[in-house]
Amino acid sequence: MQLGSIRLSLRFIFPVALILGLLAYGVVPLVDDMTLRWFMRDLDTRSQLLAGALQSPLQEYVPTRDKRKITQLFDRAIQDERLYALAFCDASGKLLYKTKTYPTSLACLEPGDHDAKRSLLRLPQGSMHVMESPVQIDTQYLGKLILVHDMKFIDHRNADARKYVIALFVVLALIMSLLTVIIAHLSWRGVIHAVKEMLRKDARRRSLFGFNEPSSANIQPLVGDLRAMLREFNADQRASDDTSHMWTPEKLRTLLHDDLAGDEVLVVSNREPYIHARTDKGVQVSRPASGLVTAVEPVMRACSGTWIAHGSGSADHETVDRNDRVQVPPGRPSYTLRRVWLSEEEEQGFYYGFANEGLWPLCHIAHVRPVFRSADWEQYVEVNQRFADAVIKEAHTDDPVVLVQDYHFALLPRMVREALPKATIITFWHIPWPNPESFGICPWREDILEGLLGSTILGFHTPFHCKNFLETVDRYMETRIESEASTIFYGGKLTQVESYPISITWPEHDSDRPSVAQCRSAIRQELGLPENHLLALGVDRLDYTKGIIERFQAVERLLEQEPNLIGRFSLVQIAAPSRSSLDEYQNFEARVRALAERINQRFANKVCAPIILKVAHHNAEQVNDYYRAADVCVVTSLHDGMNLVAKEFIAARDDERGVLILSQFTGAARELHEALIVNPYHIEQGAEALHRALTMPEIEQRERMRSMRSLVKDFNVYRWAGRMLLDASRLRRRERIMHKIHSHSHQPLRRVV
Repeated sequence: MQLGSIRLSLRFIFPVALILGLLAYGVVPLVDDMTLRWFMRDLDTRSQLLAGALQSPLQEYVPTRDKRKITQLFDRAIQDERLYALAFCDASGKLLYKTKTYPTSLACLEPGDHDAKRSLLRLPQGSMHVMESPVQIDTQYLGKLILVHDMKFIDHRNADARKYVIALFVVLALIMSLLTVIIAHLSWRGVIHAVKEMLRKDARRRSLFGFNEPSSANIQPLVGDLRAMLREFNADQRASDDTSHMWTPEKLRTLLHDDLAGDEVLVVSNREPYIHARTDKGVQVSRPASGLVTAVEPVMRACSGTWIAHGSGSADHETVDRNDRVQVPPGRPSYTLRRVWLSEEEEQGFYYGFANEGLWPLCHIAHVRPVFRSADWEQYVEVNQRFADAVIKEAHTDDPVVLVQDYHFALLPRMVREALPKATIITFWHIPWPNPESFGICPWREDILEGLLGSTILGFHTPFHCKNFLETVDRYMETRIESEASTIFYGGKLTQVESYPISITWPEHDSDRPSVAQCRSAIRQELGLPENHLLALGVDRLDYTKGIIERFQAVERLLEQEPNLIGRFSLVQIAAPSRSSLDEYQNFEARVRALAERINQRFANKVCAPIILKVAHHNAEQVNDYYRAADVCVVTSLHDGMNLVAKEFIAARDDERGVLILSQFTGAARELHEALIVNPYHIEQGAEALHRALTMPEIEQRERMRSMRSLVKDFNVYRWAGRMLLDASRLRRRERIMHKIHSHSHQPLRRVV
């Protein structure tokens, strides 16, 4: 038997060895090419950096024709082991200065070409990387600097890489051959042993009892259910991590139909997705500028459920039916909006008071002290109960799927759980969760934690926020926490704590949309700027957590360090008014306006102001035009859950141009690694990032933007919702199967003859 298994194994060894040999034959040239491209990119970067460092001295020495200083400068530069030679050609193409090592066959290459470019040349001395960089003072072209790098080290490293690849494939062939023999031998023995054991047990059972096992008829359907659940779990897990197929509304609808068939979906949020307002032209409908609405509204279009929210529009009462419901979106209704009404006193205590003067600064580390008042807390409890009652009333079954959105409703999950114990409650916390010490400031911390633990699933943007929540619960509550599984057992119920990075809807191609070039021209014309004016963009609510002050200070520092940018660069700051009735926000707006005015006066220029502040609401189309017109988008939040502005900018740049500067304190920074990541508190670092972004070569912009666009396209808002709903459907199936098992366990066993 052993000899047979070895012979069988040998039939696989030779094909495996042959395939690995062919792979090695094909991989070696690929490795050579890849290594060459890596090193070429490295030499491009080195050459650009060195050319930039030599620009200032050459701008000083060339006009005075100081040959001695230029020679000394070049001699010091080529002490670098890879830099082979340097030369400078004047505007007419005449070779003026060069090092002794400069190849005579190069001369000045192509005179009159003022653009930077690089090439790979084969010279008698060997392979050389040649970079030409223009030297100019303002618009006056002085000539070009030629940098020559020796590439012999690349040949040596390529040879080493080939040896390592061949050796690796040889070792792999040996290991795979050995494993094939061992596995085939053990598998054959295992199969025979298992079959014999199964037959032996079956014969023993029949001989002893003379009848079938009593419970087999009852348990057999459950065994099938359990196996099906395991298969579906594995399939769903692969689907949730699969980015090869883009998540779309159709895919989300299919998921809801297949995995949550017949289950109703309810969303609860403070902000409503559509506002009806009275105007001179009659009742008009608008969508609020809200990251939450941007993310959740497309999901509801796919779900066709019910959205429960606070009705705040001046014409909201006029547009609902007698049950306070209205079908949305207007013109193409796909789901129901159920409005809840709040008095001015309730809104003041619940929304402006406890939620935004208490929880908002508590969760955001922006050095603004939270304010807690008992009267605000009472209103918060009452409004949470009001919304919970609305959920219970809108639910047509005893086990709906309820998506609770954000920090306004921390108590609602527990309230709904007590009335609908079978409901699947998914709570998503859109803002950061602080560490236990910070959260301990809240006088009602245990009540908030108990409320959130009414959730079946509790979602955050990042694993770091999940970790903070688990540690907070461990500090202040008596619960059983499984850190590895990220679960909390409290009050007889299990809460799964997971990270679900939120995203946006990937825009569909629209041929009627203006091109990037048209947007650039139109926006600059609207702002009264020249066509070639450099433009950075900030898009935020006027909130102290968004780092707008620090952003302006970085612009000021940039203009101090690079005075040549005065009159050539501006930051457009779109700042939507927010919570203007609160003193902290009024003071912040005054500070923003004062700082912008001071910087504009300091760097006054006839052409333009360095900071263009637009404190007003802009619709999505207007903001999109600014995204497409800007050279740089600046996101400098001091603390943020995700920040969808970064992803919206990326989605808008179908030209694969533009640079994203992103705060390290945003959730987006954990995904968008190709952005220029900065610490917004470090003003000089912000200024350096602005300068690097404004001077970044087009090829580097494309590489960075292409990578980020691919990620945002695949990890879109439908994937965010799909992952939560997949997890919910798995938990619902588990509950139903456990209920079946519990029911069967109480049935008497029947003897089957």
